[in-house]
Parts: sequence; C-alpha cells; structure tokens
Amino acid sequence: MKLFNTLTRTKEEFLPEKPDQVGLYCCGPTVYNYAHIGNLRTYVFEDLLRRVLEFNGYVVNHVMNITDVGHLTSDADEGEDKMKKGAEREKKTVWEVAEYYAQAFLEDMDRLNLLQPRWKPKATDHIQEMIGQIKKLETNGFTYTGNNGNIYFDTSKLEDYGKLAQLDKQELQAGARIEVDPNKKNPHDFVLWFVESKHGDQEMQWDSPWGRGFPGWHIECSAMSVKYLGEQFDIHCGGIDHIPVHHTNEIAQAEGATGKKPWVKIWMHGNFLVLKKGVKMAKAEENFLTLRRLVEEGYDALDYRYFCLQSHYRKELSFDWEGLDAARTGLRRLKEKILNLGDEAGAVNDHYIERFGVAVSDDLNVAQGLSLAWDLMDDAEVSDTDKLATIKKMDRVLGLKLDEPIEFELPPQITEWILERNKAREQKNWKKADKIRDKIEASGKWMVKDGPGGTEVHPK
Repeated sequence: MKLFNTLTRTKEEFLPEKPDQVGLYCCGPTVYNYAHIGNLRTYVFEDLLRRVLEFNGYVVNHVMNITDVGHLTSDADEGEDKMKKGAEREKKTVWEVAEYYAQAFLEDMDRLNLLQPRWKPKATDHIQEMIGQIKKLETNGFTYTGNNGNIYFDTSKLEDYGKLAQLDKQELQAGARIEVDPNKKNPHDFVLWFVESKHGDQEMQWDSPWGRGFPGWHIECSAMSVKYLGEQFDIHCGGIDHIPVHHTNEIAQAEGATGKKPWVKIWMHGNFLVLKKGVKMAKAEENFLTLRRLVEEGYDALDYRYFCLQSHYRKELSFDWEGLDAARTGLRRLKEKILNLGDEAGAVNDHYIERFGVAVSDDLNVAQGLSLAWDLMDDAEVSDTDKLATIKKMDRVLGLKLDEPIEFELPPQITEWILERNKAREQKNWKKADKIRDKIEASGKWMVKDGPGGTEVHPK
C-alpha cells in the first residue's frame, strides 16, 4: 500500500509502527455552524482512507476530535471567536450551539455513510490534557509569557519548525516584515493559552497555572491525539489549508513536549472543493453549501459521495449542479444494474478484486476502483451471483450501499405539495392538482405519478 506523505512530498510504501494496526487521527469539525460540502469532501477522503486500510487487513484506531471550544476564525491568533460568533448569531449560549452543531455533523456523517471513529473526543472534555502538554513545553523551554499574560510557543527554539509546510529560514525572516502581535518574540510564534482576549470575556474559560482563560486552537489536537494514540503514531489527516499553520504548529507542540521525532509518520491532506476556479467554500465567508441544502434540492447524500469518488483526493474538485446531476444518474444506474442481479451471492471474482485492491491501495485511487466496478457489471463472462459477491466486497471501500434499494429523501416543500395535491384530487379539483404537479416537475429533478396511494414522486 502506498500513500502520499505531505511531510516528504513523495508517495511512500505504508509501514505502520505496529504490525496490522494503524493509529489514525483526523482533524474534526468546529461546531459553530453546519459543515459545508467542502468540509465534508475531506471527511469522505478520510473515510476512504480508513476503508482502504481495513480492506488491506489493518485494524484502525481512528480518532476524530470535536472542536467545541471557542477559537479564532483564522489559523493565526487573530480574527473572531467562532463559537462566540455562532452564539451571537443564534442568540444561544456557546454550549448550546456546540451541542446542536456537533449532533448535526454526526447526522451528516451517517447520511454520507462515513464510518464512525473509535474515539470522538471533545475539546472541552480535555482541557487538563492541554494544560499538561503546555506544562511539558514550559519545562522543556519552548514557552514564554507575553506582556498580555498569554502563553506563547517560541518557534525559534525548534530548529526544524515549519518542516511540514517547507518553510525555510528565508521565509521565516520575511515573515518578520509583516505586522504581527507586539506580544510575540517571533512572527510565527503562537498562543498556547489565552488569559487575555481582544474579544472580552469568553463564556468558555478554565483555571490554569497561568490564569483563568482558554486554550489556543492548535494545542487541542496535539494533546488529544497523544492521549488516544500515544506519543508517536502512523497517519494524521486534514484539509490542505491546515498545512502551513495548524498542522505545522501541532508538530511543534507534540515534538517539543515529547522530544520524539517524527511525531507522525505520514501526513495526508485533501484538496479544496471550489464553487468556481480559485474560490473555495468557507463558513467564515458565508459562501457555502450544506449537505442539507443538497437534500432539499432532491439529491441523496450518497449522490454527493459518488461525486467525490470520481476525483482524486489530492486534486481540486469543482462543484456545480450539473456535475452532481451526473453523479446522481451514475449512482442510480449502477445500483439498478446491481439490484437486477438478484439476491444470491456467489464467489468473489479474484481477478477484479485484485485489480481493485491495487488501484485503491495506490494512494487511494478510488476513481479507478469505481471504474472497475462498472467494468465488472458489464462483463458478460462473470455470472450474476459472482458479480454480486464481488461488488459487495468492492463496496466495503466505496461505501455507496450498492446492494441496497435506491432511497431518496423528499424536500419539505415537495412533501407539502404532495399533501396539497392529494387533497385536491380527493375534492376532484383536477385543475389545482395539475398545477401542483407542474410545480413539482418544474425543477426538472422530479417525476410525478398517480399511484393507488395517491401522488408518487420519484427522482428523474
């Protein structure tokens, strides 16, 4: 099995620290709003990684954090507090906002058929672990106290700081020319613990050796991953936007605290989903689409999963409705072929499974694996029973529920129109019933049929 390692910028043979076991950490959601479909593309990639590892016989200890403590809207120590922003928007406490959107994210995971991590630690439940790691950094000489009382990580004390982002000394010196926090000794230094925030009092605060306050963003991932996976583990994942700051600072903290290098063997990053060339989705900019919006438009969440599977995780993926329409059509046609095979599964076809395994084990070339699934279905020399057994094994990686009946979720507005139309038909108001039918079909996504139980609506 080969994986692209961001740390070395090369594709490497994967050799875990422990035979047949993998420690996997994935940066989880910040729960102040719904995840957008760009965020969810990253979680689909991470789900595929876990599935491919398990396909290859590994037992995966999968950890994904829930960021439910307030931190800032940029990776740097600036911007708005995300949790506070969400609370003000919805006129709730930050605790209520965090709980609501954490549950919403887990629902999105289920809709996309993402495997649940073994551990889903919340940042607010692990403040003591963060304090403990900061104390180790303090003991090892990597911290200092700013004039504002905040505790900073001194990046000048770590000789290879910036290795993940490949920041060289010239770039670090160039950074000194930009306007920075006057409390910092070096422009790339970052806050480990806030006792003073320019946003005033935060709802989420805890006692610490340095004063009452709250943790910086980066410390939560390094502290919690060490707790659940040990001081060294195999794979750390996230979006490419985490490379230059968040993941760079995680490495600095973990290796500074433990003294062990490398902290993580392989770093993997998913590329952006963009609405148009060069524009990524961002919740801070409020230019984002949610999975719920796609469902309201008449798509199944697995249509979006199929859409993501057609592109490699390291390539930028452009989103448009036409592309999602094509994915929906493709998934439905594939499932129809599979459902026509019957219910009896025969023997797995070794020829197809071997080729499938080679494809997906080559840095998650799942698009090629999906193409092989189509080839299998069109191969007249393979029996229907063997096709069914083989496609089921492929679907352990694809995660598309290929052997299950086609399901879809009607948008609330469509459901309301169906009830209105059924009532109109009961009253023999055919003109109104026809108008409602035309409204339903106007989007081009739905087809109306009159069945024995009333109005039936199906995706086109």
